[in-house]
Amino acid sequence: MTKQNIQNRINYLRKELNKHNNHYYVKSQPTISDYDYDMLINELINLEKENPEFFDSNSPSQRVGNDINVEFKQIKHKYQMLSLGNTYSKQEIIDFDNSVRKTIGDNFEYVCELKFDGSCSAKSLT
Repeated sequence: MTKQNIQNRINYLRKELNKHNNHYYVKSQPTISDYDYDMLINELINLEKENPEFFDSNSPSQRVGNDINVEFKQIKHKYQMLSLGNTYSKQEIIDFDNSVRKTIGDNFEYVCELKFDGSCSAKSLT
């Protein structure tokens, strides 16, 4: 792939991802699956990593969190809310479990909760 082709692909991916971000976060009308979105953003991240001369601080790959929809007031949580990365295979789950066990031992349980796309909440009971 020539440098021009790479730059064209990067520009295309940025445009597509910005469009999908707008549909997902602002319009609440996703136009592609989470998996397809992840494939696009991962391709962009890899191309930008391999071709740093095309770096752009406004790239969707540089966005941290979601500041697209300003309808909701953002707050700072007392305890940081963390998220696991996306997983698409049984082996990734096994690897994650092995990593946890290596770090903290075997005395723990997993709790899984259903997450509706685009929302999260933190609750503190006292």
